[in-house]
Amino acid sequence: LVALATLLCFVASGAHGAYTALAGMETVITVLFLLLYLLKLDARMRCLFWPLADIINSVIAALFLLVVCLFAIIIKTNKGTLAGGVLGLILLVLCIVDMVLLCKKINLGKARGRSAPAK
Repeated sequence: LVALATLLCFVASGAHGAYTALAGMETVITVLFLLLYLLKLDARMRCLFWPLADIINSVIAALFLLVVCLFAIIIKTNKGTLAGGVLGLILLVLCIVDMVLLCKKINLGKARGRSAPAK
């Protein structure tokens, strides 16, 4: 919802195309991942490790959002661009939280601690 609100702010304010494109792209990708998990397609399509793809998406989106939203806030051509930039920074924080939660959920290695008895 925050990505959609960011997109709407940038579109309504007539902001630069890069702002609108980034917000639109993140909205579409978020909806696709939501549908993937809601329809349990991640269990059917085992060709890709979906949580890792979600983490990579969150990292890339956070980097792009940081740059674009800081530009939108610094330049602030109008109130809509400023609102979109602030909402984009909130979306940036949500991407980081998503990344951290997914990293905690994924356990690629063995259990932590000693796996072999002491000699």
